[in-house]
Amino acid sequence: MRQTVWVSSPRSWALRQSGCHCDGKRRSWKCGFVRTRHDPKGPGKARMLKKIHICLCFFFVSGILYEISLLSGCCFSYMPMSKHFLTPEQVLNLGKSIIFLETTERLEPPPLVSCSVESAARIYQDRPVILFMKGLTNDTAVDLNSSYAAFSLLSSMKNVFIFPLQMETVFQETPLLKWYNQVVPEQEKNWVHISSDASRLALIWKYGGIYMDTDVISIRPIPEESFLAAQKSQFSSNGIFGFPAYQKFIWDCMENFVLKYNGNIWGNQGPFLMTRMLKAICNLTDFKGTEDHRCQNISFLNPQRFYPIPYPAWGRYYEVWDKSPNFNHSYGLHLWNFMNRNRKTVVAGSDTLAEKLYKAYCPTTYKDLVQNAQPRDLTRSEDAA
Repeated sequence: MRQTVWVSSPRSWALRQSGCHCDGKRRSWKCGFVRTRHDPKGPGKARMLKKIHICLCFFFVSGILYEISLLSGCCFSYMPMSKHFLTPEQVLNLGKSIIFLETTERLEPPPLVSCSVESAARIYQDRPVILFMKGLTNDTAVDLNSSYAAFSLLSSMKNVFIFPLQMETVFQETPLLKWYNQVVPEQEKNWVHISSDASRLALIWKYGGIYMDTDVISIRPIPEESFLAAQKSQFSSNGIFGFPAYQKFIWDCMENFVLKYNGNIWGNQGPFLMTRMLKAICNLTDFKGTEDHRCQNISFLNPQRFYPIPYPAWGRYYEVWDKSPNFNHSYGLHLWNFMNRNRKTVVAGSDTLAEKLYKAYCPTTYKDLVQNAQPRDLTRSEDAA
């Protein structure tokens, strides 16, 4: 079975086929039957045409009702196949999306990416979870029965959407567009990360929601709407953050991104950007205990919320613990995949902390991509963007 990732304008097709038309004065849709010429020899044919038109109108109305159910915040379980007819903007406009980015060209998400998306889809069941992939295009057709196991797994989840990442479209009407049109990606040594840093800012500015890196495993809902996550005292990450649409802080970050752009310094447009912008409006102090800080209606979340294991100790996720931590103060766990130069992975039966997290928070990924993996697959991993 082949499935095209991006399908547009299904409604117009249904309207043409069903005989529906728009009443411009009342701004409403009217569905009627196409008047056919009387054929005394073919009453059965006329009845058949009538039945066809009734069926088409039924499918059209069902589609409208489904979209209304999404807009009203209902679950995504009524007509799961209909989600493939929605565009990125339609889904993002539903609000409160959980956004992931894949800025490499790969089409097969490794197990950690799959686990991050699955865990978010399970924790935030009433919210769209979107994975934008640079390797996809409007015309990409992916054979779900081929070797793309992770793609198939994620596509089957009722509230997960996978769309192409079209940066020029994303940067429209933001300070980043002029920068993007001038930069030469081939000359940027950190382009995968820089383009991701820029894209997440533009998407959250335009649509709001929560951005997460693809190496963050969600374990409980984040109760804040406007927040940054501290990596350590007085230092913000940009791997997890959330804001409503059109929040001034994010606009200011985009302007500073362009003004202070230096692609040779890793993180200059990422965590260092968030930190300098936060320090410009807030008097940051050290965290004491597990409390969060708040400034200018922005919650600065304690490092325990996502970084209970700091980056110098990242390898502990792939070790066996005598007693596993409970992470009672955490909303999610950042596994520091950028530090994982030795390509450590989750291996079935290893009893590592990471394996236990997979079993608890992304069981489908664990079963399909870890337990059923061939030996050659266990070494496949790439840095999270």
